[in-house]
Amino acid sequence: MRIFNKLVQGTMAAALGLAFSVSALAADITGAGATFPYAIYAKWAEAYRAATGNKVNYQGIGSSGGVKQIKARTIDFGGTDAPVKEADLDAAKLVQIPTVMGGVTIVMNVPGVESGKLKLDGVTSADIFRGAITKWNDPAIARLNPGVKLPNLAITVSHRSDGSGTTHAFTHYLAKQSAAFVREVGAGNTVNWPSNAVGGKGNPGVAANVQKIKGAIGYVDIADAMKNKMNFVALKNRAGNYIVPSQQSVADAAAGANFKVKGMAPDLLDQPHKNAWPITSATYILAYEKGTDAAKQKGVVDFFTWSLNNGQGMAADLGFVALPPNVVKMVEAEMIKIK
Repeated sequence: MRIFNKLVQGTMAAALGLAFSVSALAADITGAGATFPYAIYAKWAEAYRAATGNKVNYQGIGSSGGVKQIKARTIDFGGTDAPVKEADLDAAKLVQIPTVMGGVTIVMNVPGVESGKLKLDGVTSADIFRGAITKWNDPAIARLNPGVKLPNLAITVSHRSDGSGTTHAFTHYLAKQSAAFVREVGAGNTVNWPSNAVGGKGNPGVAANVQKIKGAIGYVDIADAMKNKMNFVALKNRAGNYIVPSQQSVADAAAGANFKVKGMAPDLLDQPHKNAWPITSATYILAYEKGTDAAKQKGVVDFFTWSLNNGQGMAADLGFVALPPNVVKMVEAEMIKIK
C-alpha cells in the first residue's frame, strides 16, 4: 500500500504544514487505549524501531482509558474502537482516523460442539447476553440447531470489565436486534450485564474466562479469537446467511461503507452484503490537531505513515483487515490536519 509519498520524501514537513524543520528527528512517542489493536500496534512498533530507531510504546488499557488520556493530554495518541462523536472531536480539537478493521466474534466453550457448528441469530444472541436464555439446550437455541447435541449446561456470559470499544460495537449490534436488550443491558462502552455474567479485563481476560469455564459464551475480536484457537459461533447476517467470522467477511461488510464522514467512522454493523460479518468495526487513533510538542506530533505522523505503508502484511497475519484503498486516500487527507 502506498500512502503519503510526500511524507517519506524531503518535502514531508512542508506538505503537512508542521511547525518544525524537515531535518528535525521524530521523537519517541507513547499511546494508550483500545486492546483490540494492541497486537498490531505492538508488531508495527517493533518493526518501526528496527527500521528507524524510533520507539513507540502503546498500552492496551481499553478504549475509554485511551479517550480519557488523550483528552487529558497525557499521551501522544489514543486508541479507540468506539469512535468519538463529531462534537467531541471538535471540542477536544482531535483528529480521528481508522487504522485497521476487524470483527467482534462470539466465542463459546460448549463441550461436544465444534467451532462454527453452533448457529445463532441476532435475537437469540441478544436473549443469551441479557440473561433470558440460561441453558444451552434451551428450545430457542435448539430450533436453530437441528441435529446438534446441546448439553443441559448452564450458560455463563463472559464480558469486558473495563470500558471497552469492543463492548461498544458488540452491544450496539445486539441493540439493533432486540429492544429488550436495550432496556435491560444497554449499549455502550460499559453496560449492565446479567447475573450469570463474569467480567474479564481486556479481550484477553474475556478469552481466558471463556476457555476455562464450561458453558461460557463471550465476545472478543477476531485476532484474539484466532490467536487463542477459540470456537466460533456462526451468526446469521442481515442477508439471512449464517457466517463464520473471517477476514474476507469483515472486508465484505466494509466494502460499501461510507467513510466520508467527520471522524471517518461509518456504522459497519449488520451490513447487507451476502457474506458480511454482522459485527464488523474499525479501530481508530486519536491525535491532536495542534500539539505542543512538534517532534512528537511528527512522530505520530511518521509512525502511522510508515505502518500503513509497510505493515499491511503484518496486520493480515494477525487477523486484522486492511483499510480499502479508497479509505487510505481519505486517511491521507485527514492526516494533514495533524500539525
